[in-house]
Amino acid sequence: MIPMPVFTLIDAILQLYIFIVFAMVIMSWLIGFNVINRHNRFVDAVWRTLMALTEPVLRPIRGALPSMGGIDISPLILLLGIFFLREMNLWVAARIAIQ
Repeated sequence: MIPMPVFTLIDAILQLYIFIVFAMVIMSWLIGFNVINRHNRFVDAVWRTLMALTEPVLRPIRGALPSMGGIDISPLILLLGIFFLREMNLWVAARIAIQ
C-alpha cells in the first residue's frame, strides 16, 4: 500500500513543473518582444535554467507536431498532459483510499 503523502508529493512536483512551464512561456514572450534582453547575465541564467528544465520534455512534443507556421503549441500540449497526470494521480489516490 502506497502512503498518501507520496501522492501529495507527486502532485506538488507536477504543480511546480506547471509554474516552470508558465515561466518559460512568459519569458520567451518577453525576450521575443524585446522587453528583456538575454545579454543581461541574470536573465540569461534564468533562461538557461528554464530551458534546461523544459526542453527535454518539449523536444519530443515539438517533433511529433506538424509545422504551424511559427506558432509553438508544445507548451500547451505539455500542460494538458500534466493536468491529465495530476487527475490520474488524484484518481489513483482515491482508489487506494477506498480500499
